[in-house]
Amino acid sequence: MLLKGSLFNMKKLENQIEVLESFVTKHELINQRISTSSVGWHIEHSLLVINSIIDTLSKSNQEDYKPAFNWRKQLVFIRKQIPRGKARAPKSVVPSGFDLERLLNHIQKTKISIKGLSHLHAGQFFKHPGLGHLTLKDTQIFIEIHTNHHLKIIKDIITK
Repeated sequence: MLLKGSLFNMKKLENQIEVLESFVTKHELINQRISTSSVGWHIEHSLLVINSIIDTLSKSNQEDYKPAFNWRKQLVFIRKQIPRGKARAPKSVVPSGFDLERLLNHIQKTKISIKGLSHLHAGQFFKHPGLGHLTLKDTQIFIEIHTNHHLKIIKDIITK
């Protein structure tokens, strides 16, 4: 059973990728008051997260899903935002070095990767290190929240 309504979420995510791409020309900007990382780092990190999650979702087995209440998840999903500076990214989604060509290629790869979300089944899930097991629908919402979190940081780096 495919997840109903995934087209809406996919369109929103596609738009977020376009906005990330629009900031590539400012990839070298850093504003220490906002973040010690550059605009390019935040773009690359967002792409790494999206692709890693989609890869994990596609390999998940719905029989391994373990629902459990998680207050952190509830807080993030109710507020639709991630508090700044409260969590550290796993090494697998931390950009190592920076290369503009690699970033541009990664954007194109992500545009293709997100189309795969519409082919996943509702029973597939992602295990987030702090939020626990997220259903496909919750994972799509989390990707949007996470990407928006980094878009806000990028905009603050550029404007403040």
